[in-house]
Amino acid sequence: MTVDVGRRCFQAGKSYLEYLIHDQDMCLTINRILLGCYYLLNLGYIAVNLAFWDRVNSMEQVIAVTAIRIGSITMILCALHYINIFALYFLRNKLTLK
Repeated sequence: MTVDVGRRCFQAGKSYLEYLIHDQDMCLTINRILLGCYYLLNLGYIAVNLAFWDRVNSMEQVIAVTAIRIGSITMILCALHYINIFALYFLRNKLTLK
């Protein structure tokens, strides 16, 4: 799931970055860095969660814990995504004003 979402965001991010920054090489570099950071963040989150996973005794607990963990990583990624979008937008505005 992580790889598929990363690949989809990488493909969709190309056009957005090309709209913001009119240098294709720079867009590709930024997009690759964002993809690498996305993978590292997800792998780190998975590793930390596996290390601190509480013992579950029923299927209900498995579903509840998994839903909470997936929800929290989704919220973290959503916040980071919007921070990236705003940072790139303001960077573009700053570069066009010069």
